[in-house]
Amino acid sequence: MTADAAGGVWQYACDLSAALVPLGWEAVVVLTGPPPGPEQRASAPRRLLESGLSTDGPAATLAAGEALAALARDVGADVIQLNMPALGAAGGYDVPVVAVDHGGRATWWAAVERGPLPADLCWHRDMGRAGLTAAAAAVAPSAAHAADVRRAHDLAFTPRVVRNGRRRMELLGGFNPSGGAFTAGRLWDRAKNVGLLDRAAARTAAPFRAAGPLAGPDGSAGRYGDLICLGTLSDAAMAAEYARRPVFASAALFEPFGLAVLEAAQAGCPLVLSDIPSFRELWGGAATFVDADDAAGFGEAVDRLASDAFAHAAAGLAAVERAAAYTPERMAEGMAAIFEQVLAGADAASRR
Repeated sequence: MTADAAGGVWQYACDLSAALVPLGWEAVVVLTGPPPGPEQRASAPRRLLESGLSTDGPAATLAAGEALAALARDVGADVIQLNMPALGAAGGYDVPVVAVDHGGRATWWAAVERGPLPADLCWHRDMGRAGLTAAAAAVAPSAAHAADVRRAHDLAFTPRVVRNGRRRMELLGGFNPSGGAFTAGRLWDRAKNVGLLDRAAARTAAPFRAAGPLAGPDGSAGRYGDLICLGTLSDAAMAAEYARRPVFASAALFEPFGLAVLEAAQAGCPLVLSDIPSFRELWGGAATFVDADDAAGFGEAVDRLASDAFAHAAAGLAAVERAAAYTPERMAEGMAAIFEQVLAGADAASRR
């Protein structure tokens, strides 16, 4: 199973690899890109191989795919799960490949920008399409994202859906309905639409805190005047934020699943989310939805929940109940079923 230490795929790989063990599967997690940090190492999968392979550009990604194929032979892998489908673009794998699309440049661009994908980014789309098409099974974490992947990559099939799961954080402290508002994620990423939340924060009586990096690897940066920016927090610090039971807000324009939303929901935080297909699919009936361009609407929804203890408690309970559907165990069961099918050749035959 491939992973990187830069984003949510790391946590996904940690939770999935642990949940697969009781089902009889052992994952060898192969890390591409920069090494994990000290806290990530503390919760790393039991079998972690730091490959040092780069996926920075088409040539490097093709070379990484070839190296991964050789590594899979060396460790005796039965199935390969590529969490970056482009790593399968060149083929060369001796065992079935399951390609999981967690969100790439092509789908990001379609949701965030206008016009065609720029020429210097087309390799992401083209190699992603090749990897998804060559795989024995293609997977996405939500039906909405599966449809986006099919459309953005011009596929003849729709990826299967296995929803993400997350191990519940151990929270400190008791219920605190005056916890204000909170958001978390890549604060520099325009897809997260944090600028709108900053404008909403200017309108809210409740303090509005934000956790996550302000600078991205591509030079992008977020600059906000009304959000209380906390920077990148440790797991313990994040748990402390969630334990305050703030209203959790996401104005994302593009979110294939949203692990931060799930963490907040597990903690009993009321959810105020942008009205996008993936959030409607996952949290319909358990969240307040606001148009992604409506800063006033976000501010009003946050203040209503933050100031009304009864509404806060009811919305938090609804989030907890829905979050119970998205566990590492269910995620592992879904992926294990696909592994078994591709080993038996059933999935490949069904797509002919």
